[in-house]
Amino acid sequence: MILTAEISLYPTDKDFVPPIKSFIARLNRYEGIKVQTSPTATIVVGDHDTVMDIIKRETKAHREEFGMGIFVTKLIPGYEAL
Repeated sequence: MILTAEISLYPTDKDFVPPIKSFIARLNRYEGIKVQTSPTATIVVGDHDTVMDIIKRETKAHREEFGMGIFVTKLIPGYEAL
């Protein structure tokens, strides 16, 4: 099943741009998904299990590298936004 995830990241660090750029760059390394970035969110589209595994892996990696960050995510199962 296809999944569209819209993800917004709100780092708690005063220098908030590097964590956001890092997160987006990490998402763009994956094959088999579509990633589109706007000023307020990043949309990820792909197989449901693949996208959820990526979100799990990359939110954990963000925490380990940058500390606290708030992720706001909308999930639309069965819809391909891109």
